[in-house]
Amino acid sequence: MKVIVTEKLAHEGLLVLEKDPRVEVDVKLGLSKEELIATIGEYDAIITRSATKVDRDVLEAGKKLKLVARAGVGIDSVDVEVASAKGIIVLNAPFGNTNSVAEHTLALLLSLCRNIPKADASIKRGEWNRSAFMGSELKGKVAGVVGLSKVGGRVVSRLQAFECEVIGCDPFVSEKRAKDLGIRLVSLDEIITTADVITLHIPKNDETKNLLGEKEFARMKDGVIIVNTARGGIVNEEALLNALNSGKVKGAAIDVYSEEPPKSDIIKNLIAHERVVSVPHLGASTHEAQVNVAVDVAREVIRYLDEQPLENAVNIPRFDLTLMEQMRPFLRLVNIMGDFVVQLLDTNMNKVTFTYAGNIAEHCTTPITVCGLAALLNRKVEQDVNMVNANLVAENMGIAVEEVKLKEPGSFSNMVTITIEGPNEKRIIAGTHFEGMPRIVQLRDYQVDFTPEEFMLILSYQDRPGMIGKIGMLLGKHDINIAAMNLGRREKKGEAMVILSLDSPLPSFVVEEIRTATEANYAKSLHMITARQG
Repeated sequence: MKVIVTEKLAHEGLLVLEKDPRVEVDVKLGLSKEELIATIGEYDAIITRSATKVDRDVLEAGKKLKLVARAGVGIDSVDVEVASAKGIIVLNAPFGNTNSVAEHTLALLLSLCRNIPKADASIKRGEWNRSAFMGSELKGKVAGVVGLSKVGGRVVSRLQAFECEVIGCDPFVSEKRAKDLGIRLVSLDEIITTADVITLHIPKNDETKNLLGEKEFARMKDGVIIVNTARGGIVNEEALLNALNSGKVKGAAIDVYSEEPPKSDIIKNLIAHERVVSVPHLGASTHEAQVNVAVDVAREVIRYLDEQPLENAVNIPRFDLTLMEQMRPFLRLVNIMGDFVVQLLDTNMNKVTFTYAGNIAEHCTTPITVCGLAALLNRKVEQDVNMVNANLVAENMGIAVEEVKLKEPGSFSNMVTITIEGPNEKRIIAGTHFEGMPRIVQLRDYQVDFTPEEFMLILSYQDRPGMIGKIGMLLGKHDINIAAMNLGRREKKGEAMVILSLDSPLPSFVVEEIRTATEANYAKSLHMITARQG
């Protein structure tokens, strides 16, 4: 395999490649786009950092390319869609900076608790004012860690070393993971209301954007400390600034911002606040982290040569065409089913079971299982999850995965059921493929029949006259059109479940209005990107 390295890569990463006789490495730094296009056709793999743009032109010219490896976390410099269409695997190194970010988190927290930046500035001005910098200890404090991934897990162990009482929140890790960390797994609500220190280690997505806002700050303990080394925008910066000004928040340590570099007055005022320790996104800025990401991508190249599972592939690699044609309808079905049910999930996943009934059970269903697992995990973890790395991610999270095949076809010629088990809760979704369209035929113990659409609303309430009318009236008031409706119930005037397909997104305040009007015991809006992609 010929590999071109277009940016400075730590020597340790190059050594991994150079020691393998199957690999020929060419380091060509500072290539212009035109020079890269003229050269790339000779190579099977390219390793870059952030300066090299691997766009459509480069990928089209890379006739032999099998791998694009980014020695870092972000992949904005790579056109992943084009690479996927060409069957080129895109790799990154999302965890090479794990230790760096964990240590950085504690460095910021300790600096804040002991007033180190202000004391340093004071003594450099020639002052000696010890009484002005009275600090506080971490020992005995309740520290709430939001997100128990590899970074969050390391932060847990370091906080424990300072004799904190650590509690953790992560709806998509198992109880075993929390037990292994030696902490109590709690809800986000409990962390918000009981923690003295709240530190965030989660990805930014639709569900985590503005996770901590005005309402959350109002319910926190007086004098709470906030630490964010995850992603800008998870904490609402205006709400945090207000909480600092009111004294509700004692202090904040911030490494990431919704604008980088900051432009708005709100963020600038937050950074300048006297009780805030701010740095310019330095979490991964260590020599060791740069070595780690170089070694990580180099090892992925070797794994590819060894035909081993790739841990950090961000797109789906090529499959045997015969297998793909056979499995394609069911791959899309489980992708949609997983995306659907994970948005309804309020529990940690301890076990996921994929059950196949009918003709499909006679074939190898592993690709279907992995695709469905990726859909379940992809919304909730820091790395991109796909058919290459889904099992490895689940294993790291302590989630058991099982396949069951039934000889009897049941109600449909083919049916796939996903069962998710967690503490005191079980979620079940079943689907089939009918006339070229994926259909959901079971939710929990309700028999239903609908095709998932991009925007949906799920409600569960006590069935009584006029409920559908109330729902329609409220949606109409907000100019939201109902495209389709499916109603499931067990008995007259018993519990009913209604599934609505909508023409437009449903704001959270409208969901709350409907919940209140119907006295629903469950109300959830869904954004089904996978349905749109169909």
